[in-house]
Amino acid sequence: MPATPHVEKHFTATAAVRDVVIGMSDGLTVPFALAAGLSGAVASTHVVVTAGLAEIAAGSIAMGLGGYLAARTDAEHYRAERLREEREIVELPDRETEEVADVFRGYGLDEATLAPVVAAIRAEPGRWVDFMMRFELGLDEPDPARARNSALTIAVSYVAGGLVPLAPYMLVAPASAALLVSVGVTLLALLVFGYVKARFTGTPSVRGALQTVATGGLAAAAAFGIARLIS
Repeated sequence: MPATPHVEKHFTATAAVRDVVIGMSDGLTVPFALAAGLSGAVASTHVVVTAGLAEIAAGSIAMGLGGYLAARTDAEHYRAERLREEREIVELPDRETEEVADVFRGYGLDEATLAPVVAAIRAEPGRWVDFMMRFELGLDEPDPARARNSALTIAVSYVAGGLVPLAPYMLVAPASAALLVSVGVTLLALLVFGYVKARFTGTPSVRGALQTVATGGLAAAAAFGIARLIS
């Protein structure tokens, strides 16, 4: 009887995919809540569109800058830790050697087995530092272009997401009618986005879709209710 092939499924989304999720998630939710809130206070689609576009511009810049600074911080942290490890293998070689051995002991290797492995790693300083960065500190070298790419990806995703709830106000004249279309279109977009995001992250697809819709819907409902109450 032929054996059934073993297929493993793991989350393999790249950093770019995570940036799209971050930007699109906020882009769909924040302008949606803003447009709904303004619709509860004013009857002019011009005001909603103007404020919505201003928010999308400001939000995309802020989110993109946040992604850029986060990636830069990761890169600076990696460089600082690598310099420290390079110094320690020179100044404290015995302690660093013992740390390498401890890593392999954690995998169940006995002293006789791990001794030649540790010696081989110690023989090459660059490889030694790489090992300590990866297995002691759990750090991988960041892509040099990560900060720039992260900023652009998050910003563009935010703009794309933000235009979804705002588009009905550009195409439908009465703000009340535009609100209904915006709610329908955005909730559908949130449903699809939540489903796709859940598929990437390996969580239950239906639950992920419903959670995303609930988050965006509650934010918009709260904004609309507060605006109506104040006005």
